[in-house]
Amino acid sequence: MQRIRLRYTKRGRLRFTSHRDFQRAFERALRRAEVPMAYSAGFTPHPKVSYANAAPTGTGSEAEYLEIALTAPRDPDKLRELLDESMPAGLDIVDAVESRTSGLADRLTASVWELRLDGVEPAAAQRAAEQFTTAEKVEVQRRTKNGMRTFDAREAVVSLTTVDGGPTAADTDRPSDKPCAILRLVVRHVTPAVRPDDVLSGLRAVADLAPPVPAAVTRLAQGLFDEETGTVTDPLAPDREADTAAPPTAAVPAAAKAPAPEGPR
Repeated sequence: MQRIRLRYTKRGRLRFTSHRDFQRAFERALRRAEVPMAYSAGFTPHPKVSYANAAPTGTGSEAEYLEIALTAPRDPDKLRELLDESMPAGLDIVDAVESRTSGLADRLTASVWELRLDGVEPAAAQRAAEQFTTAEKVEVQRRTKNGMRTFDAREAVVSLTTVDGGPTAADTDRPSDKPCAILRLVVRHVTPAVRPDDVLSGLRAVADLAPPVPAAVTRLAQGLFDEETGTVTDPLAPDREADTAAPPTAAVPAAAKAPAPEGPR
């Protein structure tokens, strides 16, 4: 059984699709591309697809990951092209690699987020970010299925800074000639999870920063956090490195069809 790991995006208006919506679109794409999927056992078999740490509904992302299991080998690059052609524009399959290491989900320990605050002056956002990062604790509340929960949003935040207001991942969604502050957030994946909305609530609590319109939030990367460099690394890199050292899988073209049976001679 071959396993392929994919990176996909949620761009433009498709950021408002739920995880369940994406699952339905992806399973349709698997059928259109005639991918030889492995299925679970039982009365209601499902294609073996493992999703890892999906972004919340309403946020964009350049770095979502999943893994699929195949009953027959396929070339990862050709498979990616076929799946991308079968997905709606905005839900784009942008990378593929054969799984040669274990623990993809274990390598998703941190995320880099972009928070676009339309109507907010960059200087005001910078002051608020400094107040947030210098605070020892920033308590926020979030409604859960068990009611309101209070937790510290500061501890998981590695860095929170403003960046130059050039073109961003959210520009196609929120074009404007008004003041705009852009924050770059690096946050560890902890329990309970600290989301960008929690950080925005914390900015409001410690610095009274309240954007006049909802922030446009986009995940730029997720992976292992490198303590030495302060960066989030590519979680598919170990598979690529292992692939160069391993013998190639006997793959067939992703679009190949079974040969037609020969007629009588």
